Amino acid sequence: MRVTVAGRIVAESAQALRLDEKGYPPVYYLPRNVADMSLLVRTTHYTYPYKGDFTYYSIPIGGSKSEYAVWTYEKPYEAVASIKEYLAFYPSRIDAIEMIS
Repeated sequence: MRVTVAGRIVAESAQALRLDEKGYPPVYYLPRNVADMSLLVRTTHYTYPYKGDFTYYSIPIGGSKSEYAVWTYEKPYEAVASIKEYLAFYPSRIDAIEMIS
């Protein structure tokens, strides 16, 4: 998977995790260590969904479209512990998420 915003690669990895949830499109999580974290700005917004506490990041180079574009579970519940230290991206808030080989 490759994630781009404003012509820049934000994250790229062949190690993406796919999570399927009933009633929702699949979500791909990329390891945090493959992201250019210098392009992300941590926000103070967070929520407590059923997978655990998670935090949002914005991608300033994408302008207002890319606010809260990224989320990460820093303390996921044990059932989904595999997504700890991974990032997920809202497709509507970035330019592209594409499969790479």
